[in-house]
Amino acid sequence: MTMVRNTRQRQAVVQALRETHTHPDAAWIHAQVRAELPNISLGTVYRTLDALARDGLVMTIERAGQATRYDYKHVGHGHHHVVCRGCGAIYDIAAEDVEVPALGLPAGFQVQDVRLEYHGVCQSCAQQSEKRG
Repeated sequence: MTMVRNTRQRQAVVQALRETHTHPDAAWIHAQVRAELPNISLGTVYRTLDALARDGLVMTIERAGQATRYDYKHVGHGHHHVVCRGCGAIYDIAAEDVEVPALGLPAGFQVQDVRLEYHGVCQSCAQQSEKRG
């Protein structure tokens, strides 16, 4: 584990993530935490998010050219993501609703985490594209 101390700053970052059902970036989290801790720096928020991700408490959603988004891993609520390439919206889909194919993993390999993201275009973006097209 990388997080040795459970500071007020770390508690506030975790609380902000627990209370949202969106997939915020660090700037949004920073704004939320500043309401409680006005002196917290954006750097502290980034370091805390990095430590939480290393500890497996936070999942990162990364896309080229865009800010990293964060998703708090709610124990017992495994899920994957659907990402719209048009508007950038990120939706959750329950892990039990997704069939993950068996892979030819090396002998003795122990899977610790599975991340599955579907990329495409949401209904709203598809309709807008049809209107323009």
